[in-house]
Amino acid sequence: MNKEERYQKISEEIVKAVGGMDNIAGSAHCATRLRIVLKDNDKADMEQLDNIDLCKGTFVAGDQLQMIFGAGLVNDVYDVFSKYTHTENMSLTDIKEAGAKKHNPLQIAIKSLSDVFIEIMPGILAAALLLGLTGVLNNLEFVQNNATLYAINRLVTIASAGIFDVLPLAVCYSATKRYGGKPILGIVMGAIMLSANLTNAYDAAQGLATPETLSLFGVSIELVGFQGGIIIALMMGHVTAKLDQFFDKKIPDAVKLLVSPLLTVLLSTLLLFTIVGPVGRTLSNWITTGLIWTTENLGVFGYMLFAGVQQIIVITGLHHIFGAIEAQLIADTGTNFLNPLMSVALMGQGGAVLGYLLLHWNNVRDREICIPSFLSTLFGISEPAIFGVNLRHKFPLIAGCLASAVSGAYVYLTHLTALGFGTTALPGLAIANPANNGYVNYIIAHLIALGLGILFTVLIGRFSKSEKEKKAQEKKLKEIPAVKAEPNVVYSPVKG
Repeated sequence: MNKEERYQKISEEIVKAVGGMDNIAGSAHCATRLRIVLKDNDKADMEQLDNIDLCKGTFVAGDQLQMIFGAGLVNDVYDVFSKYTHTENMSLTDIKEAGAKKHNPLQIAIKSLSDVFIEIMPGILAAALLLGLTGVLNNLEFVQNNATLYAINRLVTIASAGIFDVLPLAVCYSATKRYGGKPILGIVMGAIMLSANLTNAYDAAQGLATPETLSLFGVSIELVGFQGGIIIALMMGHVTAKLDQFFDKKIPDAVKLLVSPLLTVLLSTLLLFTIVGPVGRTLSNWITTGLIWTTENLGVFGYMLFAGVQQIIVITGLHHIFGAIEAQLIADTGTNFLNPLMSVALMGQGGAVLGYLLLHWNNVRDREICIPSFLSTLFGISEPAIFGVNLRHKFPLIAGCLASAVSGAYVYLTHLTALGFGTTALPGLAIANPANNGYVNYIIAHLIALGLGILFTVLIGRFSKSEKEKKAQEKKLKEIPAVKAEPNVVYSPVKG
């Protein structure tokens, strides 16, 4: 059998296992996985899919069935599969849109938040990495004493602050684009939020400046800027996009180009200062205050609880909302304590995968699934580990959560924080806050999560295995028919 025939057979088996050709809404692939959107996920036989030739693991993440084939191989499998199912020329964006049709309103809202931050994530990561670099350089005496090195460090400092200074503008732009409005109108509204004609929000909060107050129909409006207003920027992006769509539909084409943007910006500005701004500030304060209250009042237990359940939240898909919360934390406090907790939570699951691998090392198929799943966790991707190994076998997931909780306590005790968000595990080291020996503590926290994840999984696995064997033995003994003894009768043990 040549490769083409082998891939054709694989494609036919996949179609059969997912409930037939009619159940396939679309397909695409990423670097290592074949991604399929099904009309009904319940029709898929996961056990049958797991046993398909060359497949190293199967799981459902959000709205997609994902089959791990590995780099390079997945391209060849997809070429044959897409032609066989008539889903060729579909991009990841296309199948995400196809999958989104199956979501409920809450899932759609959460996914849209994720999409907003994905758009601007490269800028945020670049700034966070530069912020970490300048944090190290500022502590080196020879950098301060050398004119050239000092100049470079100053430029790095300026570059690192750039995106965070205009983050509400970037978020408003991305949100407007995501929700179907003209991106330039999002930029305009973001610029209004940070206008020099408004009193700086940080200065006003510290009592260093007194904002001008207007009376609009008897309602007092303080002309305070929205520096750090990430939640407000998200809300304004949505409002701006919907107003833009509304006026584009209602205004005649002859004057649309002139009138529609005018009305959109004008009405959006009024809503910003009268409704969206005050509501958004209140919501932002509640979120930040609630998180800070948790750390101050629940202390180490709050950290342990969050780290312990964070990967459970990943299973539900609700974790995408953390991006907005992390951005708000950085805007309000300058640091992000959630990022290290999410990172050690992920590493705990990675350790659990290794623990499961140790228990089943002789199983070739388990090795094929566990090794790439663990490698994915090193780069901040936990879905293969969770859906491919830990959730399927249950006890590794529990062991990983316990390991993460212990590591969360270490994060609390060492005051470990991050200067950005959006990346974890090995790449996350670059945005760790260097204060309080941050880099060293970051590494130690992850080694704790990894090591305990392995240990707890092995212990729980062996205990549960011995219990199962004991119960199986007891069951066998019960199934052996009892021999009724007959008095004064002697039986020959052998023939002859």
